[in-house]
Parts: sequence; C-alpha cells; structure tokens
Amino acid sequence: MKLLTTLFITTCLTVMPAVAAEPSDTVTVFMIGDSTMANKPLKKENQERGWGQMLPVYLQGKIKVDNHAVNGRSSKSFIDEGRWDNVMSLIRPGDYVIIQFGHNDEKIKSPDPGSTFDDNLRRFVNDTKSKGATPILMNSIVRRNFPPQSMIDVASESDDKQKEWKGNYPQEGVILIDTHGAYLDSPRNVAKETGTTFIDMNKLTHELVQNLGPNNSRDLFMWIPAGTYEFCPKGKIDNTHLTVIGGLMVSRLAVNALAKQVPELRRYIRPEIYNLNK
Repeated sequence: MKLLTTLFITTCLTVMPAVAAEPSDTVTVFMIGDSTMANKPLKKENQERGWGQMLPVYLQGKIKVDNHAVNGRSSKSFIDEGRWDNVMSLIRPGDYVIIQFGHNDEKIKSPDPGSTFDDNLRRFVNDTKSKGATPILMNSIVRRNFPPQSMIDVASESDDKQKEWKGNYPQEGVILIDTHGAYLDSPRNVAKETGTTFIDMNKLTHELVQNLGPNNSRDLFMWIPAGTYEFCPKGKIDNTHLTVIGGLMVSRLAVNALAKQVPELRRYIRPEIYNLNK
C-alpha cells in the first residue's frame, strides 16, 4: 500500500499544470462544505488534506477552484456566519457550486434531515441558480468505521445513525458501517426535487474504503504514528479526515463522477486522469 501511495502521488504531481495568469473568462468551481473538503495548512509537515484542496490537480484550462469549505461548519452555521453571502457575491454566470454538508449537521442534531437541513440545501441550490451558475449536490464522504462483529449484531437497523467506533476495541471488524444515516438522503432528495445534479460521494467512498479493508484504508485517513511528523509528534487516530493520499483518491472519485454527470466540465478535466467507463 505504501508503494501504491508513492506511485499515485508521483503520477498526480507529474500531470499538475504549470501556474499561469488567469484568463478573464475563467470558470470558477466554488466549494462549500466542511472539514472533509476544506483547505488545510501545510506547516509543520501537516498530512491532513480536504478532498477539495486536491481537486485542482485534475483540472486544466480556463478553470479554477475557489474552496470556501471550513472545518466544523454545518449548513446552518455556514449561512449564519455570512459565508454563503460572501460566496454569492463572487458567483458569476457559468460558474459551478459544489455543495457538500452533513458531517457537522448530524453532530449538532439540527438542522434535521427532511426539514431544516433540506431547506438549507434548497437555499444553496436556488440562490446559485439565481446567479446563472450551476449547483452540484453531494452527500458526505464515508467515515472509516469498522466495528467488531459483536457491535454490528446489536446495532438497531432502525437507528438514523450508527454509533461511530472510536477504536476502543482490541480488533476491528471487516464490514464498513455507515454513521451518517438520513443525512445522506437529503442531498439526493433535494437534487431530485430541484432538478439538480447529485453525486453520491458516500457510495463512491464507501466502495473505496470497503475494498481496501480495515488495514489498507488507514492510509487514506489520519492514522499518524507517533514520532513521524512535526505537526503531530504524539501521533493520532482519526477516521474522518483525509491524508494527502486520501484527499487525492477521493478527489479523483469526484472528478470522474463530474466527468460523467456534468458533460460541460469534461473539457476542463485532464484526460489522462478520468475514465468515463470507471
């Protein structure tokens, strides 16, 4: 897996476009969401990356990414803090807005899926369309959650959200269990209601993490051994946030889905990266 990681990052870096002056007709892809998408600082060898931070690796031509995702934000706090108003002031006709919330909405148990959470998503969609831009709704990426078999057996299938396993057991299981519940459905439902493109990032990332399994999937998330990096000398275990390789792989899933579902964006996606049959 370590060799795969090195080869994957090397390949991505070799296709990164050179920095050039921005043409006046550049299309902007705005991104609004939480920490799983957000830009992360690079100081002290920080290994955490949001997948939106890595998206420009796969793009070419007259397009740029303007990532407004912020750690800890729900759809409600993003609006309440004036962040959405700021994005709205920047959107131009022909731009795109990728919308991905859920991780923090579910933590505070408000906005609720099916009501206020959906209302906030509708606002993002309708406001974007009012500016002549194109909204794209996504649901949350998966958490790395491999509980022991005993925990799976006692979990209620009627629960909206399975409890995330925090690593307090001697051995992980082999089945990846969802922790987002009904918050995954709201973006899909609002997209259908409003005629908006929906990309099921939870399904795509669930398949990726499940296929890698409990051991190899740790490379995608912030499982940092002690004494390895300056930013985290004591190490850490984090099953929510992505590493460099995790950010690259998840953004690659996103760009392939965008190539399939938003044909107008294909010309901006590096052809050596995406595979429309994937």
